[in-house]
Amino acid sequence: MPRWFMTLLRLTPVVAGVSLAAVIGLLLVRQVVPQDELRSSTDAIGNYLQTVGGIYAVLLAFVVYVVWGQFNESRTYVDREATLIADVHRIAGGLPAQSRDEIRKLLRDYIDAVLNDEWNAMSKADEAVIERVGERLDRVWAVIHRCRPEDECGHTIYSEVLSSYNALHDVRASRLTSARTRIPLALHMLLYAGALITIGSVYLLTFERLWIHATVTAALAGAIAHILYLVRDLDDAFAGDWQVSNAPLLRARRSFARHLAE
Repeated sequence: MPRWFMTLLRLTPVVAGVSLAAVIGLLLVRQVVPQDELRSSTDAIGNYLQTVGGIYAVLLAFVVYVVWGQFNESRTYVDREATLIADVHRIAGGLPAQSRDEIRKLLRDYIDAVLNDEWNAMSKADEAVIERVGERLDRVWAVIHRCRPEDECGHTIYSEVLSSYNALHDVRASRLTSARTRIPLALHMLLYAGALITIGSVYLLTFERLWIHATVTAALAGAIAHILYLVRDLDDAFAGDWQVSNAPLLRARRSFARHLAE
């Protein structure tokens, strides 16, 4: 099934469930609190709701901006890492045969380990697997360190390989840092508490028609549920419905065959 369809299947029950729960809560409140008692405070309640809603809207906008920025950074790190892996594999072709073959084999092992093991380990915070995959990249460094170029051209190529490897090591660290970064628990609590307060405040408004009140409440609750679902999903860039694609790493692995033919 298309990815967007699977996302819709998971998102729809959440939004519909929250909207239904909000309407049920509204019906209970209207049974307990007579509408006549609220009409005299309509202006005050409206001003209060405007203030609370404005503060919560700013908070939501800030959090969405932050998690979307983190998601894009993670995607950039994966793209950059894939490019550097391909660069090291390609440039290593100019090194002595033994070093070249060892580096290329180790890079293939590394990228396979990232795709098959580390990708899932990042979403589960499995540091043991992440460390084992990192050791594969360290072996590449060991081969580069032992390499002894035979001429000036070899030294130039060696410097390029070394520079690209150092950049690869740094961008891998950045990718792992982005995978570990999460919104603080206190901010999550504030988001959900703000949602309850904002939706609950709509119960205090007075409408002549119940269906209008229910529609407004359900629409607000559904919109907030959708945004919170998005925030929670984007907060983990390597899991969930919206996650960073491993396509750049797959393309880098496919490029290895072209380098061998050169």
